[in-house]
Amino acid sequence: MANKKVGELIRELRESKGLSQQALADLASITLSYIAILEAGQQGAPPRAILQRIARALNVPVEKLEA
Repeated sequence: MANKKVGELIRELRESKGLSQQALADLASITLSYIAILEAGQQGAPPRAILQRIARALNVPVEKLEA
């Protein structure tokens, strides 16, 4: 999967839940700048552990972010 697609999916899910980037970063215990970089497609595929944190914060299965 293209990295930009992962970022786009994270952004779409985050926005659908009414979360700011900062709120998602706080819930996932990662930095705001990392969320911004992921959503912009400027980072390689994040490690599964990071995807798991983001998935938990968004209340979706991690597989949804890996698909």
